[in-house]
Amino acid sequence: MLYFGGKSRHLLDGRRTVPTFASMSNTRIVIALLLLLSGNHVKAQFNTVSCPGNRYKVSVENPTRTTNKAEVTPESITSENEKSVPDKVSLSSADTKKKEQVARYLSVCYPLSHIKINSPYGYRKDPFTGKKKFHNGIDLHARSAKVFAMMQGRVIAVGQDKVSGKYVTLQHGGFTVSYCHLSRVSASQGQIVKAGDVVGITGNTGRSTGEHLHITCKFNGISINPMLFFKQIEVTQQSCVAALTVL
Repeated sequence: MLYFGGKSRHLLDGRRTVPTFASMSNTRIVIALLLLLSGNHVKAQFNTVSCPGNRYKVSVENPTRTTNKAEVTPESITSENEKSVPDKVSLSSADTKKKEQVARYLSVCYPLSHIKINSPYGYRKDPFTGKKKFHNGIDLHARSAKVFAMMQGRVIAVGQDKVSGKYVTLQHGGFTVSYCHLSRVSASQGQIVKAGDVVGITGNTGRSTGEHLHITCKFNGISINPMLFFKQIEVTQQSCVAALTVL
């Protein structure tokens, strides 16, 4: 069993690919995911902050009169300008950046509150036949757990069959993600979901040896390792946390 968070060689395992996936590099998929995530995250609403121009009062003194007023110098102008820009402008900018990072963090979500991999993507010994067979997804340990959408998308299929049991399939741009062997589906076809929305409850329906969550992912119709999704979720959230610590 693999526990997510450790240094697993299955994370981006290019060796565990099938012929249909061999022509597609992980780099291309990761780039597509990054583009998808950059477009999906809820962008903070920026209030346009326009810094006032250098509004200096220029008074023309009578050259014949002697005055004790301090001479206007570049240094004094700079000092006066700094005083004219309210501190809340910089605070507003910092708040905007924080909101953007929080929104970006919330734009992705792991499918379960706890990730424990029972069976990774790739060739394995089939639990029913005992023969070597390609496993087109990953199996996550689960017990009547809520299943979350990993990012914003649209529900394109809800159904049940002898193999997948009860399932729901979400579309995210060129990617599709299916959650299988559910005990209950909590989304309807055509529904738009956000990252973190509950789409089902784990179960043991279909061709299954015990309760778990089976996840399959495809990019442009070609099977890919779901761990690529998990890795991008991890990278996105970690980068947001790092950015927030310095704001």
